[in-house]
Amino acid sequence: MLVATLITHPETPVLGEAHLRAAAAVVQGAGAPAWLAQGVAAEFVFAGGEGAEARAVAAAMRAALAGAPVDVAVQPLAGRRKALLLADMDSTMIGQECIDELADFVGLKDRVSAITERAMRGEIAFEPALRERVGLLRGLDAGIVERIIAERITLTSGGRTLVRTMRANGAEAWLVSGGFTLFTSRIGAMIGFNENRANILDVAAGKLTGTVAEPILGKQAKLDTLVEVRTRMGLPRAATMAVGDGANDLAMIGEAGTGVAFRAKPQVAAEADVAINHGDLTALLYLQGYPREMFVG
Repeated sequence: MLVATLITHPETPVLGEAHLRAAAAVVQGAGAPAWLAQGVAAEFVFAGGEGAEARAVAAAMRAALAGAPVDVAVQPLAGRRKALLLADMDSTMIGQECIDELADFVGLKDRVSAITERAMRGEIAFEPALRERVGLLRGLDAGIVERIIAERITLTSGGRTLVRTMRANGAEAWLVSGGFTLFTSRIGAMIGFNENRANILDVAAGKLTGTVAEPILGKQAKLDTLVEVRTRMGLPRAATMAVGDGANDLAMIGEAGTGVAFRAKPQVAAEADVAINHGDLTALLYLQGYPREMFVG
């Protein structure tokens, strides 16, 4: 059996019965819809295959909604409640790219942002792009990180609730970033992750040296972390979920039981199991069948 989940942003609860009827009309024998949060998320079950067929059905349902700001996901009903979450940080769990904010303090934000955008779209390799950008930060006071976190970083709506609800139900949550431990250690704790992994900026005498410790944590390292933690926990692939927005997230998104592209670059959205473009991060709870009354935080 498959389950279709329709989700919109909780601040604009526009999901209605007409949307559910339009989506259900795409398939034969759809069950009665169940509300997970009135006006925000609902689901219904129907018989069907997995993989490519599920994606095709989801695409047809989105077309039937005629441009409504509603995300649609179709996935197997069995095993959708996950025991492990891996999440990207920049532009996923937070609204910014930390390296771009660092670059702003040396007057190079536009230059660095352009490189970041190309790397996240998969147009250039992540590792050399990171080395190039970090090199431009040489001499910057490492203490500026505290100011950036305090003044510029915004947590993505629903992130704390996502992590805390999953952990309250026995899951682990890992923050895995191509960014830097100077940020992930603090932001991970703010949100409630079990652990965080990221790159290490080299610092000498309180200043950034313009280099990053090797090996660089990129696409492969994110995938390796998923496999490592999954194996340690004794989990099948189906019990895992990964979420991100950039090309360096594609490997872990592809390996997860449910891979989620969150407001992602086109390549990532096209390849992920699920693309969330309208909902906030609580959408990942609705995907797992959590009703609003079970949310924590």
